[in-house]
Amino acid sequence: MRGTVGELGEFGLIRELTSRITTAPAVRLGPGDDAAVVAAPDRRVVATTDILLEGRHFRRDWSTAYDVGRKGAAQNLADIAAMGAVPTAVLLGLVVPADLAATWPIELMDGIRDECGVAGAGVAGGDVVRGDLITVSITALGDLRNREPVTRSGARPGDVVAVTGWLGWSAAGNAVLSRGFRSPRAFVEAHRRPEPPYPAGPLAAELGATAMTDVSDGLLADLGHIAQASKVRINIRSGDLDVPAQMSDIGSAVGVDPLQWVLTGGEDHALVATFPSETKLPARWRRIGEVRHPSALPRVTVDDAPWDAAGGWDHFGDAESPVTVDGA
Repeated sequence: MRGTVGELGEFGLIRELTSRITTAPAVRLGPGDDAAVVAAPDRRVVATTDILLEGRHFRRDWSTAYDVGRKGAAQNLADIAAMGAVPTAVLLGLVVPADLAATWPIELMDGIRDECGVAGAGVAGGDVVRGDLITVSITALGDLRNREPVTRSGARPGDVVAVTGWLGWSAAGNAVLSRGFRSPRAFVEAHRRPEPPYPAGPLAAELGATAMTDVSDGLLADLGHIAQASKVRINIRSGDLDVPAQMSDIGSAVGVDPLQWVLTGGEDHALVATFPSETKLPARWRRIGEVRHPSALPRVTVDDAPWDAAGGWDHFGDAESPVTVDGA
């Protein structure tokens, strides 16, 4: 398609975007009316929303519109899974300049649709508006299927801490892109398109997970949220963390300890959860630590010691000012 968003017009753009949508069982009435209708068999709807701002969360010289769509949908759908729920639908709020190529929002929708397909969800509707800066706001919905939600506040001393998914890959990919390179490709793609382990969230709920979150701001920062909500201390064993050889090679090349990426790099959207110690975990879950009683140490420790370096991402800090490890 040629031309700009302005030439296509609001309703022309809406027609193009809705034509890309595929159906999902939970979406009973999709775009075209005043509001969508999404099935809620559990009578409780899990809901979350996130915003991606150009220049802050993505760069068009690093990521295609399709990449941004996959990433935007993934970070919201991962939050649904982290509650132990099954994703059902997303809603899109889109701000775009009038002179933007019309192909960009269309490719964005393709990415959102395809990521929803991976998670088993559908696009239920949304809104578009003209603005100076591309802004992508996605709301995701989910179904608990008669289970209780897994919150951040249920961790108890004696629980084990386990993770599933990748840690540090997106941060390593960001480091590669920041230096003008495009390989190793696996890490660059992990930054552009995270791959959350969606089915693992509901499965963790079935297994009796006591607390859970997705790793969006960094492992230590997100575990800090669990520790604070649960009023416990969490200790991570660095020797149980997976640091791939290729990540170590990237770290050597750019002068960064790869363990820093694994502990504090965000946007991988792995799932980290606490479980009763007797729980038999599937192979995809890696035990990395344990829940302790509160102490004078920070709420999250590494090998029973404070982590002195930066702990994770703070959206209101500078690019080099992550949040503290103890979640304070």
